[in-house]
Amino acid sequence: MSVQCTYDFDVVVVGAGHAGVEAAFAAARIGAKTALLTMNCDTVAQMSCNPAIGGVAKGQIVREIDALGGEMGRVIDATGIHFRMLNGSKGAAMHSPRAQADKKAYQFEMKNRIEQQENLTLCQEMVESIETERGRVSGIRVAGQALYRARAVILTTGTFLKAIMHTGEQKAEGGRAGDKAAHGMSGSLLALGFELRRFKTGTPARLNGRTIDFTRCEPQPGDEDPEPFSFLTDRISQPQIHCYLTSTTPEIHEIIRANLHRAPMYSGQIQSTGPRYCPSIEDKVVRFAEKQTHQIFLEPEGRNTQEVYCNGISTSLPRDVQDAIIHRIPGCENAQIMRYGYAVEYDFAPPTQLHPTLETRLVEGLYFAGQINGTTGYEEAAGQGLIAGINAALKLQGRAAFVPDRSQSYLGVLVDDLVTRGVDEPYRMFTSRAEYRLLLRQDNADRRLTPIGIELGTVCQERAARFRVYEAELERAFTAMTKLRSRGATLEEWMRRAPAWEELESAFPQLLEMNLSPQTKRQMQIEAQYAGYVRRQEAEIARLQKVDSIRIPETFDFRSVSQLRIEARDKLSRQRPSTVGQAGRVSGITPADIAVLMFYLKPSGS
Repeated sequence: MSVQCTYDFDVVVVGAGHAGVEAAFAAARIGAKTALLTMNCDTVAQMSCNPAIGGVAKGQIVREIDALGGEMGRVIDATGIHFRMLNGSKGAAMHSPRAQADKKAYQFEMKNRIEQQENLTLCQEMVESIETERGRVSGIRVAGQALYRARAVILTTGTFLKAIMHTGEQKAEGGRAGDKAAHGMSGSLLALGFELRRFKTGTPARLNGRTIDFTRCEPQPGDEDPEPFSFLTDRISQPQIHCYLTSTTPEIHEIIRANLHRAPMYSGQIQSTGPRYCPSIEDKVVRFAEKQTHQIFLEPEGRNTQEVYCNGISTSLPRDVQDAIIHRIPGCENAQIMRYGYAVEYDFAPPTQLHPTLETRLVEGLYFAGQINGTTGYEEAAGQGLIAGINAALKLQGRAAFVPDRSQSYLGVLVDDLVTRGVDEPYRMFTSRAEYRLLLRQDNADRRLTPIGIELGTVCQERAARFRVYEAELERAFTAMTKLRSRGATLEEWMRRAPAWEELESAFPQLLEMNLSPQTKRQMQIEAQYAGYVRRQEAEIARLQKVDSIRIPETFDFRSVSQLRIEARDKLSRQRPSTVGQAGRVSGITPADIAVLMFYLKPSGS
């Protein structure tokens, strides 16, 4: 007779991808005894697609994760091979850091940090079901007659739920090449009453760099003085590796058009929706038929491998068509394909089933983070994992939840978009999604969020001490900006004209005595240039927050408000927004609906 093994934890995190590791770190650092379960301990934080961190808006998310004490920024600083600040010629609000990673080094570095983290246990398990008692999560059952009991469970299942990979007409089970699909969890979620849908993602071929003629491609060097992601990284000292730019050709486009009937997305083999902003090459050729070429970035996957990632030609076309495409790319005529591109279909749970804490509405103590919520991208996943891990641990300690505001962070925009608007395609963050992006710059993430991280307990003592020194220096600097004068103008007024720092020191000799750090000097210049815009946005935030902060009682009966449209009653009843501001952001809710709602809420004193 078999004996059931039982293990007791405060928090169990299912899945050790980018969401899972940040969730586990956060919960453990706040003091929860945490287990991180993964199908394979050798794939912790694996980069299934592009081995890069950051990018437009995504780089801001990584800086925010770092400011709150997360690991992603520190690990990419330690293992990056190519750093660039995107949109460097534009204003500071558009600057977005991005780095190419040594894929294996990143993975091993993150795994090592997981293994060293106090309160955290990494275990290789195949999870089969969620255990509940009286509507509350009680643990996770795994293969082999074992039970992990826990008061909070965070699901970060990525693309593995009932996953199917497609390459042309060929199909195989799996959420990533070489890894199995997870079947039991989908059935467990359905049994608990959750709605599941299907999304699709894809990845391109990888080539042997030794067989690429890079002389036919345009070199893409990294920045000469790369800027770190993490506040704790003083400088990037490791040598960088070039990426290269090439492109498709009209001949390649004709080959794709002639084989669309064999492409799973067009043959009907795949019915689910893929990411609009990261389309496959077959999608690009169809949707942008007027374009003769599309860019392809050839990006090395590491220092100790010749494998090269072909960014820009994600595809699920058959192998023979991929052969024909690759061998017509300038520079790749003789390239050896090491791995073929493929698409993955997988289950996700529409995120309107979540509270803003990322706890599910149906099961208390159960949290979802990452691609299970319909997002795409390592950075979006890691940000959700961090928030879910924080809130799971806080709830167990009886502390107030952490729900970042839209005016406070890109993380706030991300979570609010997911839980109030839902998704009808894989969600990707853009700067345009953040209405207060002038305030949410990558350069001020620490000032916005590190004090919160200190209070939560996710920020280490070293970071807290360094941050306090930085804040004290900034306070001296900002005081000087308004008080120091030269030729009738304040230092701030001089800075708005964007002179070189040497010119400022000549006009204001006191600056030399202050011995300011480069980071503080940059903050002074950015704040001076954005001062007017910032003041206007802060006034707008204050005005809108008066409405946004009006609470909606948990027992409020939306269906009883006859003046609301039937559609509004139905949507608000399903999604249960907790504030008037959230209600206004629910898809399909109009200003007229909000006016009616506020009329009914005011007499109650809410």
